[in-house]
Amino acid sequence: MRIITGTLKGRRLNPTDNLPVRPTTDMAREGLFNILNNILEYENVVVMDLFAGTGAISFEFVSRGVKSVTAIEINNKCVDFIKQSAQKFEVKNLHVVRADVFDLLKRAYQKFDVIFADPPYMLEDLPKLPNLVFEKQLLVNEGIFILEHSKEHSFEDHPYFWQHRKYGKVNFTFFKNTGVVPQE
Repeated sequence: MRIITGTLKGRRLNPTDNLPVRPTTDMAREGLFNILNNILEYENVVVMDLFAGTGAISFEFVSRGVKSVTAIEINNKCVDFIKQSAQKFEVKNLHVVRADVFDLLKRAYQKFDVIFADPPYMLEDLPKLPNLVFEKQLLVNEGIFILEHSKEHSFEDHPYFWQHRKYGKVNFTFFKNTGVVPQE
């Protein structure tokens, strides 16, 4: 996997085969960041990357100059890989936290400009993620939550749904904190 653009452009993440991950494809990452390039001023952005895996999305944000990224991952091998890659790339604004995403979200309090989640597609609680993010008010006003998922899920009826994009088999649903609490 290569980092698409920015200060780390062209650098490669070379995870070992024993990491239990399904990395977001280069094509999907490029499409995602083409959207984000038009709506974010990266230097002011604080990001949380849930189910960080190899850290590819985290490094894409870092490469574009965000203020900071907090990468959440439960697997020790993945955590070690992200930390080693950050050290190799001399990245100082990437913080890796080993934690269960659902436990962390229940006790989280910091607000983020962007939260990205790439859970295992077959994760039973995947549909609960948007509600957890919004119930805990983890996004700043106009903040964006991006959920990567398979075609089996649709979130178009969610009160904070903003847009949906598809790149091959990868689906991204964007949710936006409009600052208005939707009526039930």
